[in-house]
Amino acid sequence: MQSSVFKYVRALLFDQHYFWFTASLVVLGDAILTQLILRFVPYTEIDWETYMVHIDLYLKGERDYVNITGPTGPLVYPAGHVHIHRILHLITDAGRNVAQAQQIYAGLYVLSVALVCAIYKKAKVPNWTLLLLPLSKRLHSIFVLRLFNDCWSLIFVQAAILAFQSAWDDVGIVLFSLAVSVKMSAILYLPGLLVILFKRHGLFATFRHILVLACTQILLARSFLIANAKSYLRNAFDLSRVFLYKWTVNWRFVDERTFLSPAWAKGLLLGHVTVLIAFGLSRWCRGDGGVARVLQRGLRQPGRPAGLAPVDPDYVATVLMTSNLIGIIFARSLHYQFYSWYSQQLPLLAQRTRFPFIMQMALIGAIEYAWNVYPSTPLSSGLLLAANLVILLGIWFGYPEGKVFFKTFKSLPRRIYPEELSQK
Repeated sequence: MQSSVFKYVRALLFDQHYFWFTASLVVLGDAILTQLILRFVPYTEIDWETYMVHIDLYLKGERDYVNITGPTGPLVYPAGHVHIHRILHLITDAGRNVAQAQQIYAGLYVLSVALVCAIYKKAKVPNWTLLLLPLSKRLHSIFVLRLFNDCWSLIFVQAAILAFQSAWDDVGIVLFSLAVSVKMSAILYLPGLLVILFKRHGLFATFRHILVLACTQILLARSFLIANAKSYLRNAFDLSRVFLYKWTVNWRFVDERTFLSPAWAKGLLLGHVTVLIAFGLSRWCRGDGGVARVLQRGLRQPGRPAGLAPVDPDYVATVLMTSNLIGIIFARSLHYQFYSWYSQQLPLLAQRTRFPFIMQMALIGAIEYAWNVYPSTPLSSGLLLAANLVILLGIWFGYPEGKVFFKTFKSLPRRIYPEELSQK
C-alpha cells in the first residue's frame, strides 16, 4: 500500500502523462486559496477608483487623454485598458461593487495559473514545478486585493505565448497586441518575438505580423486618435515617463538624484539594448549556424523562413521570457504590481540555468522576498537585482534556447546539425 502511494506521488510529480492531473490539482487548490484570501484579507484601494473615474469621463464623451484624469493621476494606459474597464464599470455598478470586481479578478487569476500550466506543458517543464505557482503572496495581492490592470495584460501575454508555442502566430500576434493595448510594458517581449517570427517565417511575414500589431493598436484607439492623436500617443506610450522614487522596488540603493537623472535613464537603456543584442548575436541563433547566417538567409530569401533549427515550444517560451526578464532588469522603476510581469515565469527561467536545485529555489525565494518588503530598502532592492542578474547569467551559460533544443543538439553531430534538422 505504502509502495503504491509512493509510486502514485512520484508519477504526479515527474511523469508527463500525469501532468494535467497535477495541474488540475494545483489550479483547484489555488482557486480555493484565492477564495480564502478574499474571505480573510481586506481589500486595499490603490488605483481601482481612479480607473473608474477615468471611465466616468469616457462615458460622458471625453476622448482627449489630456482631460481624462482621476484621484491618483491622468489616464496613461492605451485604449485596450479603457475598453476592458468600461465593461468592468458596467458590471460592478461604476466600480462601487468592489466585492464583485474581486471575484472577477479571482477568476482572472485562476485563468492565469491554468494558462501557465499549459505553457509549461508545451515547454516540457517537470510536473513538480507547478507546485511553485500558488506560493506567491505578492501575486495574489496584485490580482484580488489591489485589482491592478497589469493582470489583464498578463492574461493576453500568456495566451499569446501559448499561441506562439502552438505555431498559431496570426492568433498570437493579435493577442500580443491586445496585451500592449492594456499596458505598454508588454513591449518588453518584442525583441524575442521578432527573433522567433524572423526565424520561423522570414522577413516579409515578420513585417506582416508587425503591421497587424500596429493596425490592432490603431483600431482600438481610433476614437482617441481622432480626438487628439498627439495627446493619446504621448500619454499611452510615453517612453520617457519618470515614476516616483518612493514607489520603486528596484534600484533603491541608488540615490534619488541619480535615479531621476536623464543620464541614468540613458545608461539603463544602453544596458538594455546591449544585453538584448548580445543574446541575439550569440545565444538565440546558435542552432541555425549563428545570427549572421540567419540574417543572410532571411535577406536573400525574404519570403522563406530564416532559421534552420526548429522553433519548438520550449524555445518560444525561453526566448520570450528571457527577453522580458532583460527588460525588467534594466527598467528604471518597478512598482509592486510589476511583479506580475514575470512572477509565474521564474520557475521556468530558473530551470533554464545549470544551477543546482537548491540554488534555483533560493533565487526564486530571494526574488519573492524582495517584492514583499514594503517599503523597499537598499538591501531588498540590491537582493532583487542580484537575483535577477544571476538568473539571467545562468540562462546565458545554461539553456538560452531551451532544454529541448539542447538535448536535440547533443544527440546530433555538430558539423551537420543545421542541415540535418532542416530535413526533419
